[in-house]
Amino acid sequence: MNSERSVERPAYFVFDVESVADGELVARVRYPGETLAPETAVERYRAQLLEDQGSDFIPYTYQVPLAIVVAKVAEDYRLLDLVSLDEPHHRPHELTRLFWAGWEAYRQPTFVTFNGRAFDLPLLELAAFRFGIGVRNWFNVDAKSWDQKRNRYNLGSHLDLYDILTNFGAGRFSGGLDLAANLLGKPGKLEVKGHMVQDMYHQGRLQEISDYCRCDVLDTYFVFLRSRVLLGHLSLEREQELVDATRDWLEARRETCAAYGTYLAQWGDWVNPW
Repeated sequence: MNSERSVERPAYFVFDVESVADGELVARVRYPGETLAPETAVERYRAQLLEDQGSDFIPYTYQVPLAIVVAKVAEDYRLLDLVSLDEPHHRPHELTRLFWAGWEAYRQPTFVTFNGRAFDLPLLELAAFRFGIGVRNWFNVDAKSWDQKRNRYNLGSHLDLYDILTNFGAGRFSGGLDLAANLLGKPGKLEVKGHMVQDMYHQGRLQEISDYCRCDVLDTYFVFLRSRVLLGHLSLEREQELVDATRDWLEARRETCAAYGTYLAQWGDWVNPW
């Protein structure tokens, strides 16, 4: 794990996951008896999906995590650290173990995602099921419904920024994280897009995938800060101080991580209209 150690316990885990299809699973379930090579099975399924639905994105139920990046954020919203789990190995079973073990070790910080309720967390729950990892405190099904960690409206366990911006799905947020970040002057999607990850994996470009995930987490962090302003938990002035401090944090580490230099090269400041 790449990390600058922090002694302060985070109150929030702002995270993002990049995943790839398990070709052996796709071949076994979708094309039984055809003895397809894993990569061939994936490409065939993608072609089918593209023809049927106009998108070749394989459902998360056939996928495993390949990169998980977590920003550790203090109770006062300062960025404490940014870690890429199990880098450079990116082993799905170890990524899953580290993610859930870290959540427990840091006393269950609030998860912060952008549309993670629909993808990232279900993917990691299914990965825990697949790899035989117990997550009893997340699946606290014996608690009252409103106290259960997985309750959609329990913002103390998981703050999905997409839910905040759409009133829990009552509206649509066309443009996604890319648009939300750009509203704040931040880079949004750079050269890499989510649909490219499967091909990059087959090309062995694991570090680039991890770097892409880092940039998504930074975007999510800045959207999170503005959401705190929106909900009245943070002043606009303090938010801008935190943005400036994070820029300094990235500048101090840009030589150790290519992703930080890439992100800073596209950095933009929010224009205050007042």
